[in-house]
Amino acid sequence: MKIKEVIVVEGKDDTRAIHRAVEADTIETNGSEIAPGTLERIKKAQAVRGVIVFTDPDFPGNKIRQTIEAYVPGCKHAFIERNDARSKRVGASLGVEHASVAVIKEALEHVYTSDPDAFKSEITQAELMALGYLGGTGSKQKRALLGDALKIGYTNGKQLLNRLRMFQITREQFEAAQAAIEKGSKK
Repeated sequence: MKIKEVIVVEGKDDTRAIHRAVEADTIETNGSEIAPGTLERIKKAQAVRGVIVFTDPDFPGNKIRQTIEAYVPGCKHAFIERNDARSKRVGASLGVEHASVAVIKEALEHVYTSDPDAFKSEITQAELMALGYLGGTGSKQKRALLGDALKIGYTNGKQLLNRLRMFQITREQFEAAQAAIEKGSKK
């Protein structure tokens, strides 16, 4: 599988994992403090070929996404579930480098383009609270399941509505994800 866009990852281990799964060029951020020169390379890559941001499903990975999105709006984003990013070693961190070839390929087949200004979510913060995704017992776990079902990654309560808007999640997609979560919990 050949990827036209340049994939932005956090480090060399992520690049190796991407190359095991697909044929693609990468740009490494080398951590969450992205150098200005790296942001300029990402901006140029977006203008020439397009960019897919593919970072770890953790706080630093989300920070990198936000930094890139602020500097280079309109990038595509690929996500993996936290469980698919865990190392087999006890106590190891989450990372793209731990994901299997199949998981990486699936994530790259389901990318999202962000454009929060072009889309007003039909889903409200009050609705998210009423459904138990915000501010209640078990809401963190529910958000994790929702992020996995929608393939938009885990997000905290403050960012959930922004993520739904950013990736233009429709009411139909939201309800289908809820149905899948409910079906999975009945097994």
